[in-house]
Amino acid sequence: MSASTLLEQVLDDGTFSSWDTTPVDVCPGPEYAAELRRARERTGLDESVITGEGQLRGRRVAVLACEFGFLAGSIGVAAGERLVQAVERATREGLPILAAPASGGTRMQEGTVAFLQMVKIAAAIAAHKAAHLPYLVYLRSPTTGGAFASWGSLGHLTLAEPRALIGFLGPRVYAALYDAPFPEGVQTAENLRAHGLVDAVLPPEQLAEIADRALSIMTARSYRPAAAPRPAPDEVAVQDVPAWDSVLASRRTERPGVWQLLQIAATDVVPLTGTGQGEVDPGVVLALARFDDVPCVLLGQDRRGQSAEHSLGPAALRAARRGMRLAAELGLPLVTVIDTAGAALSQQAEEGGLAGEIARCLAELVTLQAPTVSLLLGQGTGGAALALLPADRVLAAQHGWLSPLPPEGASAIVHRDVSHAPEMAAAQGIRSTDLAATGLVDVVIGERCDAADEPVAFCRRVGRAVQRELAQLMAEDPGQRTARRLQRYRRIGLERRSARAIAATGIST
Repeated sequence: MSASTLLEQVLDDGTFSSWDTTPVDVCPGPEYAAELRRARERTGLDESVITGEGQLRGRRVAVLACEFGFLAGSIGVAAGERLVQAVERATREGLPILAAPASGGTRMQEGTVAFLQMVKIAAAIAAHKAAHLPYLVYLRSPTTGGAFASWGSLGHLTLAEPRALIGFLGPRVYAALYDAPFPEGVQTAENLRAHGLVDAVLPPEQLAEIADRALSIMTARSYRPAAAPRPAPDEVAVQDVPAWDSVLASRRTERPGVWQLLQIAATDVVPLTGTGQGEVDPGVVLALARFDDVPCVLLGQDRRGQSAEHSLGPAALRAARRGMRLAAELGLPLVTVIDTAGAALSQQAEEGGLAGEIARCLAELVTLQAPTVSLLLGQGTGGAALALLPADRVLAAQHGWLSPLPPEGASAIVHRDVSHAPEMAAAQGIRSTDLAATGLVDVVIGERCDAADEPVAFCRRVGRAVQRELAQLMAEDPGQRTARRLQRYRRIGLERRSARAIAATGIST
């Protein structure tokens, strides 16, 4: 599919307007000049990239697209300058960008100066993202070399064409250098999706729908609800139950998890994949979503993706940090959902830097320049749970709990057996109501006996609580909000609240 055909398919009819001007004169030699002339005659274009603007489902967007028929979509000085000018204009005019590369990479006829176009393209996109403007990428076949290693790999959301050839080193170059074919099936859109480098693989005819859904969330950062007092307590009062009862309830396989919460309580959900660094952990969920009318980036722990053989590892925490970066770059609130039996205990996790990833998550989350809400949905064991906790507001389900170890582990340390686990759960103050009494939890969300017995009603109740907190936070002054968060965690352990009102009403303010 040509670049112009793609734009016709994605943009609203008749809305495309070109931003292209006469290409920079690179003073080509006779042979290169002849190649450029033939490429122009063959494609009807004056360079390998098309830039401009149009309407996507009624929303004004800037577009950058490669024409592979023009010298294999290669990027030289003229193409690089055209891309940078378009990105800079989109930044000035506050427009999201949809980029659609299809390129063999750097234009060899121009040598090193063409190679260095990657730097200025990446710098322009970084400035665009620093302005909290969305940058979406649709990788077409083929996208290799410098195009993939610059503007093709910087998207907030990265999509790819089915069966597209995508990779850094082109297979023809690899074969020439190493006298062997590149391993089959590696440089494909589907393989990159499996390794968390691409968020979704979809045909061009679906691109407008997904881009519109993502942009409806990404561009909603200016949403400012009217400040209002928090509503009356939820309709389900929090019961004073033993800590061990909550531990057992949180472990029920029927208990709703983060995916059910998204399906029932959220709208416009756009799942994202992996860390963007070649890793996927099935125990973590990253998505763009709305709770009622409030947009957010959501990152959560999925119990169904975790097991004794697969606990949360460094990749899960790198995915969490990707979510934090998205929230910061897009200016959106961040919601974290905690539900884990604990981090991985393995050689791979240790050598993969698990402890360092926990530390970086804590540091980045507590200082994040975006509104943050943490939800203790179920189990909250160890550093993997703590890494998603330090938010502006912390919510907890009735049977949510937080502990440095599972109660059985604490029992093994103190009593040298696991039979004292119920006793340890009570003594360590791990319950949601105990956490509220110490000021670590702000809102306790009631459950009618057990969320596993009322999954739809429970998820809707949680969704309303999340929406209320997000709306309140987005109405506050950002500087004061961040300062208050830092002060809150500075004083951990120095204050204690009365638990009487919490148990009676289900809400702590």
